[in-house]
Amino acid sequence: MKKLLTLVILFTSTIATAGTLVINSNQSGEDAKAAFDQYVADFSAAHPEVTVVVNEFEHEAYKVAIRNFLTSEVPDVAIWFAGNRMKYFVDQGLFADVSDVWSEYGLNESMASSKGSLTVDGKQYGVPWGYYQWGMYYRKDIFDELGINTPRDFDELKWVCAMLKKNNYAPIAIGTKFLWTAAGWFDYLNLRINGYQFHMDLTAGKVSYEDPRLDDVFDKWAELVNGGCFLEDHASYSWQDAQSTMINGESAMYLLGNFITGNFKAAEMLDKVDYFQFPKIYDGVGMAEDAPTDTMHIPAGAKNIEDAKKFLGFMSNPEAASKWAKSRSFLSPNANAEPPSDRFQKMGFKVLNEASGIAQFFDRDANPDMAKTAMEGFQEFMVKPDREAKIRARLERERERIHGSL
Repeated sequence: MKKLLTLVILFTSTIATAGTLVINSNQSGEDAKAAFDQYVADFSAAHPEVTVVVNEFEHEAYKVAIRNFLTSEVPDVAIWFAGNRMKYFVDQGLFADVSDVWSEYGLNESMASSKGSLTVDGKQYGVPWGYYQWGMYYRKDIFDELGINTPRDFDELKWVCAMLKKNNYAPIAIGTKFLWTAAGWFDYLNLRINGYQFHMDLTAGKVSYEDPRLDDVFDKWAELVNGGCFLEDHASYSWQDAQSTMINGESAMYLLGNFITGNFKAAEMLDKVDYFQFPKIYDGVGMAEDAPTDTMHIPAGAKNIEDAKKFLGFMSNPEAASKWAKSRSFLSPNANAEPPSDRFQKMGFKVLNEASGIAQFFDRDANPDMAKTAMEGFQEFMVKPDREAKIRARLERERERIHGSL
């Protein structure tokens, strides 16, 4: 598969000429690909003078491939993520300054809420495409069957898990094969226990992973693991594999982003699913949220910068932004886009508007090398929580290597 992808890139790069726009995409899932293909078709209809060539990568493979194609077979547009994930490539001079796109298309006003996550040293290096809430998606029919209410705090969450387990349901679905789903649990436990600023300082490398304030995070996480709250053998499952256990009625809850609802819809069971905000743990700690922002960028080595800017401008207009958000169950970062009509998006819109802080997600807020080591550690902890001390010591060594001593 990797060879095939490389050949596709080489072929498209040889045919790229003036008027040809090469886009590298990670929209590989069936629903995502269909939505992106429609978006490209709409752009092509508006700009018939531009020939669009899309190189599609499997979503996880893309995260590795981008490090190579930004320095070799460079596309004109690359899909990526906001926050530190973007800054990593900006610092290497691999993403172009697109501040003029923000000015020309009025994005400084319409995309003001997302501007900070795309800005480095006062310049913008990408355009936001969509963002979405995280939270607990659950089988309402199972909760109703057992007379269970959604938990309002951590103790109630543990009680709900115990009741589900007693009735032969896996309480919480999760697939950690690709690591990042475990990071979602670390994010929310740390945000609810230590608050937004501490979490952002930690992901920025300003706090030790052996800091005593993290003891409570791992202790409470261990309570869930040792209590049998999570799907067994989760390290062998992708997030989609784990979701199938919810669709089949084997598990009851899943901490994930709103993109999960697309698969529930495809399985014609959306009416059986509902959503609740990750519960509080301590009074007085703000309810901060993860809301990852997907973005588009023009690589510094792009050949067709003129048409690439047209593409970024087009995808940012209210009509296109609204259409994309609806097709992918996202929230649009464009303030002039149509308000959400989907019930999950409405709930997410409310939760994010009331949040005490918005984090991107662990592997987007942290240095990429640190994120890789940490997420490996998080997955290991979820399998062997008794290794906590060794895992945290390993994470701290990596933090010191990347960020230096405190």
